[in-house]
Amino acid sequence: QVQLVESGGGLVQAGGFLRLSCVASGRTFSSYGMGWFRQAPGKEREFVASISGSAGSTSYSDSVKGRFTISRDNTKNTLYLQMNNLKPEDTALYYCAVKYGAMISSRLNAYDYWGQGTQVTVSS
Repeated sequence: QVQLVESGGGLVQAGGFLRLSCVASGRTFSSYGMGWFRQAPGKEREFVASISGSAGSTSYSDSVKGRFTISRDNTKNTLYLQMNNLKPEDTALYYCAVKYGAMISSRLNAYDYWGQGTQVTVSS
């Protein structure tokens, strides 16, 4: 069982930035691939970014590529999402997720544990 706790969400103006964090329980953090997903009201949950266990591989959705950066600190069991140049369409509930196996994935059903989410709201 892995527990995930996200933080760092909030209200920001368009063009601003936020950094999300996700702390995971467990002693084998570096063996997990991890990802960020988001869900806007009335929409399906969608992939944002993924990172491999060693942080050697990353993947991004086209909508955030060049603006968001996923990273992790395996010594602190923490996953990050640096979000720059935020847009109103980035408004959503952001979830972190962990999957067994260290490889990256953009598929929701590849992930085994999910956090409760942190709200990001971008005003125009």
